[in-house]
Amino acid sequence: MSRFWTSLFGRPHMRSFARLDNQGRCLAFKQCAVPPGGAEWVEIDEIRLAWLNRPLPASARVCTPARGNWVQRSLAA
Repeated sequence: MSRFWTSLFGRPHMRSFARLDNQGRCLAFKQCAVPPGGAEWVEIDEIRLAWLNRPLPASARVCTPARGNWVQRSLAA
């Protein structure tokens, strides 16, 4: 029965974020549906506890998709 309610109402997609300090070291992790406020939070593809208090690998970051009309982006140059 719970599968029925889940399919009917759905759940928001949970995304993973890491909070970085000024040197790029990982201070905390958070999973939520919307990005947390503040510039120190970056979206990552997965949470690994081994990254705490260490520099976040560049490969861990999720690239944010470009917004807007693709025709306007291609004509901007």
